[in-house]
Amino acid sequence: MPDVPDTLEGAAHPTVLVAEDHDDTRLMLKILLERKGYRVVEAGDGREAVEAARRERPDIVLMDVSLPSLDGLSATRLMREWEALSAVPIVCVSGHAAERDQTKALAAGCSAYLTKPIDFDRLDDLLRRFAPVYEHAA
Repeated sequence: MPDVPDTLEGAAHPTVLVAEDHDDTRLMLKILLERKGYRVVEAGDGREAVEAARRERPDIVLMDVSLPSLDGLSATRLMREWEALSAVPIVCVSGHAAERDQTKALAAGCSAYLTKPIDFDRLDDLLRRFAPVYEHAA
């Protein structure tokens, strides 16, 4: 894989939807992602996440499992039903590390599973895999 720059000077910015109900975690992810050159759309609950995904058509979704109004797995299922979002990578982000939780997330339509506390090297690997910045260059 070629080297990928940490920022996107002069390039189109891939969009990451961050669906996370904890404001501090959402803000931390937003800052980290924007520094890497991603455009960030935020959602604080599952219904907001589905609406934002339909409106923004993100390149990747970081989906917390425990969201108010509609949990992350239900939101993922709804996104997968809409053709325009059916192939968008959705990374489940959860504090549960049990294999059964990962199996449920993948069965709901998640593309990958990331446990909290977030391993930022793993997150970076997933971003490069699913929404690499070099594919979005102008």
